[in-house]
Amino acid sequence: MVANAPTSSPTASLPGRPASPRGAGAAAAPYVLEGQVGHLLRRAHQRHAALFQAMFAEAAGAEAALTPMQWAVLVKLDALGEATQNALGRLTAMDPATTQGVVRRLIARGLVSRADDPADRRTLKLTVTPAGRDAVAAALPVAEAISTATLAPLSAGEREVFLDLLQRMAFA
Repeated sequence: MVANAPTSSPTASLPGRPASPRGAGAAAAPYVLEGQVGHLLRRAHQRHAALFQAMFAEAAGAEAALTPMQWAVLVKLDALGEATQNALGRLTAMDPATTQGVVRRLIARGLVSRADDPADRRTLKLTVTPAGRDAVAAALPVAEAISTATLAPLSAGEREVFLDLLQRMAFA
């Protein structure tokens, strides 16, 4: 073995990673949680969720406020006109059990209705009720304000780049 020969590491070529494994003589860069993508995404999500909860509660009252999942289902269903629960879950990135619970709560609140599909009686179609359409119309300005508040720390150019990158990550 040649002295001072470069050591090979599976992570040596990754940006921000040391060229040599820990303990090989060179000081390795420490793992800093606050700089990790998962941690930062979770913190950003927590901030957005807190803004969502506070702003929806302020606009509609705590008892009438929607959760982010309820809002996603309601606004997507309103845009589609009708959908099966399975399709709606896929379109809103929710697992079947979560979708079922969200839909059940929206039906109980009178914002969504469920009916047999005339083309296939085994299938149920969901639609937004008139009260649900009114709720969407009333909440759209609040939802837009929440997005604006969430992105407020960024400049207009940064917002555009950030959303583009986030979409690329989310749909990769």
